[in-house]
Amino acid sequence: MTDPIADMLTRIRNALMVNKETVEIPSSNMKKAIADIMLAEGYVSDVKLVEDGYNGKLVITLKYIGKHQPVINAIKRASKPGLRLYTNVEDMPRVMNGMGIAIISTNKGVMTNKQAKAENVGGEVLCYIW
Repeated sequence: MTDPIADMLTRIRNALMVNKETVEIPSSNMKKAIADIMLAEGYVSDVKLVEDGYNGKLVITLKYIGKHQPVINAIKRASKPGLRLYTNVEDMPRVMNGMGIAIISTNKGVMTNKQAKAENVGGEVLCYIW
């Protein structure tokens, strides 16, 4: 697999389109950090790490408004293996005029664009969620 983060985002996007309650994703530290940020920001209901003998699986419980309206309207990959996207503090991206988040990989860990601006660090823009 060339881009495991894009695979994670695509699995979440596909599960939201068919109104699945949970989605299983092969686990890694980066994926776990992204899922934890989504949980902290209120985009998903629950994140569990299930051991399967290998690296484990992340089981993400998706969140809906009412019965069929997902909380996540869009989830897009920003930085790709063929074209990395980096930002500094001054040029930190704003997603949907502050209504969404950008997930940034910095030297202080994976965090949202708002946290990165508060910590005064830049880094690689992984994805946008709104």
